[in-house]
Amino acid sequence: MSRWGRVIGCAGVCACAVVGISVLLASPAQQRAQVGTPPPPGRAGGPPAVPPAPAPSPAAIERASAILVEARKALGGTALEGLKTLTASGRTRRVRGNNLVPIEFELGIELPDKYYRKDEFPAEETDPTSLGFNGDSLVQTPAPIAGPPPGARPGGPPPPTPAQIEAQRKTRVTGVKQDFVRFALGMFATSFDTYPLTFAFAAQAEAPQGKADVLDVTGAGGFKLRLFIHSESHLPIMVSWQLPPTNVIMRVPGQPPPASIAPGAVVVDAPAPPAATATQDEKDAYAKSLQGLQAKARATPVEHRLYYADYRDVNGLKLPFRLRRAIGADTTEETTFDRYQVNGKIDPRRFQIVK
Repeated sequence: MSRWGRVIGCAGVCACAVVGISVLLASPAQQRAQVGTPPPPGRAGGPPAVPPAPAPSPAAIERASAILVEARKALGGTALEGLKTLTASGRTRRVRGNNLVPIEFELGIELPDKYYRKDEFPAEETDPTSLGFNGDSLVQTPAPIAGPPPGARPGGPPPPTPAQIEAQRKTRVTGVKQDFVRFALGMFATSFDTYPLTFAFAAQAEAPQGKADVLDVTGAGGFKLRLFIHSESHLPIMVSWQLPPTNVIMRVPGQPPPASIAPGAVVVDAPAPPAATATQDEKDAYAKSLQGLQAKARATPVEHRLYYADYRDVNGLKLPFRLRRAIGADTTEETTFDRYQVNGKIDPRRFQIVK
C-alpha cells in the first residue's frame, strides 16, 4: 500500500501523520512490483540480484503521457514552456539525531542541463558548500580532494587510479542528477536530456483528499520511483522510491532498545549468543545465522518519499513552496521556499566545473 501524509508537529524530531491511500486499477503484477531503486546486484554473502522489471506497455506509456500533459498545464502551461532559468532560496530543517539542523540554501536551474544548490549552516562554523552538475560534469564547492587521502601511511592502500577517480566522479554526477529529478518532477512534471526518464501509468490511488494517478518513472542505471499526481488539480503530490536500509542493528535478548535509531536503519532481533562453553562449530553456526539475518534485512528495501505542497503562483507558474522528505514513517527534513525568480540571469560561476 502506498501512503502520503502531512506534518502535524515538530518537537526535537518531527512527528507526522500519514493518511493511507488504496491503490486501484492496477493489475496484480503491478501491485506486487517493487517500487524504487533496487538493491545493488548480489555478491557472495549478500542479497540476490533483483531481476529486471518488464518493459511498460505502449498503452501505459500513452496514458502517462496524457496525464503529464495535464500536469504541465496545471504547473504553468505556456509559462512553463517559456522557462529558461529558475532560482530559489529558503531554508531546510534536517533531522540529525535528536536535533533539527537549520540550513539556509539557494539553488539555480538553467535549462536544459545546469543545476546547483548552495547550503550554509548558520549553527556550525563551516564554509558554505555547493553541489550540482553542468551537463555531465560535476559542480562542487569545495572541490573534492584528488590523490591519496590526508594522513595516508606508507604501506597503506594505494591511491585511486585515474580510471577509478573518473568512475567515482561519474557516480557522483549521476547521484546528483537523480536527486535533482526527485524534486524537479514537482515543478516540471517532465524529464530533460541530461537525465532522460520513461513514464508509464501504474495505478490510481485513493484517499480522503481525492484520487491520484500513479506513474512508474524509470531512468538509466536501474533508477526507479513512483510519481503521484492529483487527479483533479493535476498537480504533483509526491514521489516515492525504495533503497536498502542505511544500517542494520542487531539486538540480542536482554539488550535494551537503542536510544535512537537513524531514519532508514532497521533493528533485527537476533537469537541469544551461544554460551562461553559452546563448541567452535556452534559459534560458527551462530555467526552464520547472524549473517543470514543481516543479509535478509539488507535485501528488504525501505521506502523514501518526497512530498510537494503549498503550490503558489509565480509569474504564471505553479511552484511548490514546501517540501518534506521522509524515510519510512520518519520525517528527515522539511524545506520552505522564501522566493523564486523566473528567467533571471544566473552567474556562470555557479556552474563552474570541477577539474
